[in-house]
Amino acid sequence: MSGKNVATERHKPQLDLAAIAFGARNGAAGAIGRAEALECLPSAAGRARRLVTEVLRAWDLDELCGDARQIVTELVANVVTHTNCSSFRLDVLRAVGGGVRIAVSDGSRTTPVPRCPRDGAESGRGLLLIEVLSSRWGCDRRHGGKTVWAELGTPGEAPCDG
Repeated sequence: MSGKNVATERHKPQLDLAAIAFGARNGAAGAIGRAEALECLPSAAGRARRLVTEVLRAWDLDELCGDARQIVTELVANVVTHTNCSSFRLDVLRAVGGGVRIAVSDGSRTTPVPRCPRDGAESGRGLLLIEVLSSRWGCDRRHGGKTVWAELGTPGEAPCDG
């Protein structure tokens, strides 16, 4: 492991803090952030990929689309597979410095842990992929659940650091 996991435990809702830290505003994709509630179904991964692609293109960050789509697919798969939630929230946030944070919030307080799958295993690599594709990732526990997030930087800059 590269040590990029910066998981923290907090007991207050993190959504508002993340929005403030990343300058998020409600509104269209051209704004600084976008959020959507999705049903906790396997089909949500397709909607999440479309949303991330739409937002990144609106921000002229097409070069991040491939990695961002893979990351959001893995984040959504974890919610669908490992929680009993009926819905979850997807946030795509733009940092003041230009980096992007993709976050999935759900009602489960179980913190995700990367696994070391056996050769030939069909699952267990999602967080490892997120770690490789992102500049950093983590999990913030909050009242009533958690938010798992991953950050991507734009070429030539430090991602999402304040």
